[in-house]
Amino acid sequence: MYYYIKGKPVLKGIGNVVIDVHGVGYLINTSQTSLNSIKEGTNELTMYTVFIVREDAQELYGFTTNDEKNMFESLISVSGVGPKAAVSILSVASPSELARAVITDDVKKITKAQGVGPKIAKRIILELREKLKNADLDLTSADDETAAAVEMGDSRSDAVSALIALGYSRDEAIKAVGAVDGEMPADEIIKRALVRLM
Repeated sequence: MYYYIKGKPVLKGIGNVVIDVHGVGYLINTSQTSLNSIKEGTNELTMYTVFIVREDAQELYGFTTNDEKNMFESLISVSGVGPKAAVSILSVASPSELARAVITDDVKKITKAQGVGPKIAKRIILELREKLKNADLDLTSADDETAAAVEMGDSRSDAVSALIALGYSRDEAIKAVGAVDGEMPADEIIKRALVRLM
């Protein structure tokens, strides 16, 4: 019904934002990721929206990027995943991070979301893997440069493996290792990466 709503953000709540459009305030449910991107003093904001109608409610969900909106729609297409669970997942993972988690079977990344257990995470992976592999999603980021370097088999690869063995997800390990000088020995990289993770 609404593709996007553009107006002035006048109130940020827990999990929602109110946008004033010519004197009408739209309450839009959103992710913490989108909320964090709304800077104080913003005069105009565009939220890409999804209007959901149920028997007992009509709710508007919106996101500051079209990628996040599209991922939200993909998530709610999975059986057993409602709008609130989808928002919870997008609050702990960007669309590109979630796509990588799905493609690489990273259940732990998805279950970081409040109220999302391993069973739902596995269903998301099962139902969305092929769709996300073929989707026109930008899975690259600054962190992916590190991921590429890690795959080359240098000391960073050993460090990532060690961090995963300590219980960190592959995504967390790659990010932490990427922020450390790769020319150092693996044990030193691990120490410095652990400091960042803590």
